[in-house]
Amino acid sequence: MAQAVAKGLREHAYAVDVSPDGNDALFQASINNYDVILLDVLLPGQDGFEVCRALRARGDATPILMLTARATVDDRITGLDAGADDYLTKPYSFRELLARVRALLRREPQLLPSQLEIGNLMLDSVSHKVTRADQAIDLTAKEYALLEYLARHVGQLVSRAQIAEHVWDDSFEPFSNTIEVYMNRLRKKIDEHHPVKLLHTRRGEGYILEPRDETSTPS
Repeated sequence: MAQAVAKGLREHAYAVDVSPDGNDALFQASINNYDVILLDVLLPGQDGFEVCRALRARGDATPILMLTARATVDDRITGLDAGADDYLTKPYSFRELLARVRALLRREPQLLPSQLEIGNLMLDSVSHKVTRADQAIDLTAKEYALLEYLARHVGQLVSRAQIAEHVWDDSFEPFSNTIEVYMNRLRKKIDEHHPVKLLHTRRGEGYILEPRDETSTPS
C-alpha cells in the first residue's frame, strides 16, 4: 500500500520517500526536511502512534496525516492526541488524500494560497494549471513541481540541494545535470517570447524566480 500511495503522489508531482517501519521513519525524519508526513498506524516496530509522539517530543513540527483502518472514535482521538494534524481512515478516496495533503501544505508556516500569481504568471496548486499572459502552458508533473517550488519562494535564492530535497526523492543522483535540464525546459516554456524574464540562475549558488526585464543583470 505504501508503494501504491507513493506512486500516486509522484504522479501528482510530489517527491516521496518511503519507510518500511517506524524506526526507519524516525531516522528518515531526522535527516530530511519533509513538508508532510503520511503515517500509517500499523507499522512494524514502533507503531504510528509511537512514531508520532516521538517526532513531536523531539520538536519536529512537520504536518502529519495518519492513515489507518482503525476507525473508532477512540483511535482517532489517540492519533490526534499523539500530535497528528489530520486522520484519514481506510478505505479512502485517493482524491481526498490529495486534498488533505494540499490542506496541510497550505498551513506551513502560514496559510498559503492555492493560487500563485507572479507578474502575469499564474499557478493553480489544485488543478496544476499554469498560464502566462492568459496563455496556457503545458508542463509535465515534474516541471510543474519545480516551478511551484520556485514560485512559493519567489524572490529567494534556492539551492540545487533544496530543489533536490523538495522536488525529487531519495533516488535523485546529486551529480547529475537533471535540475539544469528541467530549468532549461522551464525557461523555454515560461520565459520565451516574454520581455520580462522570471527564471534566473545564480552560478554556483542556485536559482531565483522573480520578474526582471531584459536589461537587468544577466543570469
